[in-house]
Amino acid sequence: MSKFPLLERIDDADDLRQLAPDQLAPLADELRAFLIQSVGQTGGHLASGLGTVELTIALHYVFDTPHDRLVWDVGHQSYPHKILTGRRDRMQTLRQSGGIAGFPKRDESPYDTFGVGHSSTSISAALGMALATRQADEDREVVAVIGDGAMTAGMAFEALNHAGALDANLLVVLNDNDMSISANVGGLSNYLARILSGKLYLTAREGSKKVLSQLPSMWELAKRAEEHMKGMVIPGTLFEELGFNYIGPIDGHDLDTLVRTLGNLKSLDGPQFLHVVTKKGKGFAPAEENPCAFHGVGSYDPDTGEPLNPRPDHTGPTYTEVFGDWICDMAAADERLIGITPAMREGSGLVRFSEEYADRYQDVGIAEQHAVTLAAGMACEGLKPVVAIYSTFLQRAYDQLIHDVAIQNLPVLFAIDRAGLVGADGPTHAGNLDLSYLRCVPNMLIMAPADEAECRRMLSTGFRHHGPAAVRYPRGFGPGVQPGSDLDTLAEGKAELRRQGQGVAILAFGSMVAPAEAAGAECDATVVNMRFIKPLDEALILQLAKDHDAFVTVEENVVAGGAGSAVSECLAAHGIHLPLTQLGLPDRFVEHGDHQQLLSACGLDATGIRAAVEALRGDHLARPRAIT
Repeated sequence: MSKFPLLERIDDADDLRQLAPDQLAPLADELRAFLIQSVGQTGGHLASGLGTVELTIALHYVFDTPHDRLVWDVGHQSYPHKILTGRRDRMQTLRQSGGIAGFPKRDESPYDTFGVGHSSTSISAALGMALATRQADEDREVVAVIGDGAMTAGMAFEALNHAGALDANLLVVLNDNDMSISANVGGLSNYLARILSGKLYLTAREGSKKVLSQLPSMWELAKRAEEHMKGMVIPGTLFEELGFNYIGPIDGHDLDTLVRTLGNLKSLDGPQFLHVVTKKGKGFAPAEENPCAFHGVGSYDPDTGEPLNPRPDHTGPTYTEVFGDWICDMAAADERLIGITPAMREGSGLVRFSEEYADRYQDVGIAEQHAVTLAAGMACEGLKPVVAIYSTFLQRAYDQLIHDVAIQNLPVLFAIDRAGLVGADGPTHAGNLDLSYLRCVPNMLIMAPADEAECRRMLSTGFRHHGPAAVRYPRGFGPGVQPGSDLDTLAEGKAELRRQGQGVAILAFGSMVAPAEAAGAECDATVVNMRFIKPLDEALILQLAKDHDAFVTVEENVVAGGAGSAVSECLAAHGIHLPLTQLGLPDRFVEHGDHQQLLSACGLDATGIRAAVEALRGDHLARPRAIT
């Protein structure tokens, strides 16, 4: 007998809408059990999806998806949505090469109405869809689902402000799993939500406005009484002021209340705001007890939550751990150091720092722009801010990096994690552009470490630099070079000759030094650990150009405008015409999959680098070319 008799009947949302209301709760139990089992096999984002099982069912049950548009924010919570919309049998391929993505993706399903991965975009995108629907005079509902964490970003409030001013037909569902407001959840709140979202209340409310508006003193008294009542039981005053009809908070695991409230809201015009409270990790004890640890997981035992593939056998720390140790050591040595992160304390390795130096730690929420300008303001007053941020998220603060930090030449250190490809998380989280978008900014010092020990020294170098500096390092482990405990620096702009060879020089940047050394040993090429992308070690490059026939540059960044381009520009500026092959990421977004397999497919492993060297030699160095 099947473990999932109801779930196996559902191949799309139309099948879901054929169920009787009393079948929805059993379906939720099956969906949650299936999710725990499937993610246990593949790994992925778990706790968020467990918290939105009932909400997902209710949304697809009430709304005519995909005709009605459903936009998820970030997408960590979208696995139940994927399972219910025709991808149940492909969940075993989740985040694997050729498999389904870990986030909503437009070319994967018509139910994925907007591709996401970064936070706080859902309301803007949904508003755009609602306005397009109105422009086309179509009958379609549009719903955005956003988490309480994503509501810390200014972009979400920009969209709310715009939507309220336009009187657009848009429903925003706030999925709130902050337990501090759990006391508001229960029978009274659910009852009020049903009453306040119903036609009777709204008709009476509008009718009262017309009558009482003829008596200003009575109208003002009634208005104040309504606001006072709502203020006591409903934390929605802000959203009401922005032009939304606020409903909630309601229990996000009560399917009856969810379905009835969503049904009421579906029939209303104008901007609506539904506040639901859920429990992250709901239904899986290990995830409920530690939702942060089960936010993103590898494969695990569905019964116990214990990982099936424990940490690889490495003696050294990850790059993130190198940073976490360094910032604590530097904070002890320099009381001016301030650590700043946009809601990535765990991911960026700041847990120990936040505990030991709480008064010098700033988590600004999902607000990358604010994080960078905050750092600039601190630097103006003599502090030494360190912004710990993922490469993909620094993109969101590019204007602030240029305008507020670089133009003023302020000493802000950017510790850029997840540089290069990130494997299963795919293109939305890949740090494949930072060398290109940083290199063109004046005043920037840009470094990429070849190993863990060098990463520590680069962080010290950037911290002590009298201007903006960036150290970009990859996810996970390096070659295994144990960093020391000192805070030594490097000579700025000086590369390191790793191997002397013949004919061809491989100029490798950051994570590509190790495979370049392996390739160089196999084909007797010179190998240089370039260390600095800006400024380049031009003296060494010019010296190598005198006694080598060709260059190969290698970087885990797009070729366009990257480190190899810097080498090409250097040679051109000195009138040197030398065959140059630039290896890097292709001019396309690399999809999700195993990190090493993706690098190999891009020619960024020892085999690919050796092939590039041999191709140059076999071509008799007749002409320069670029391999991407």
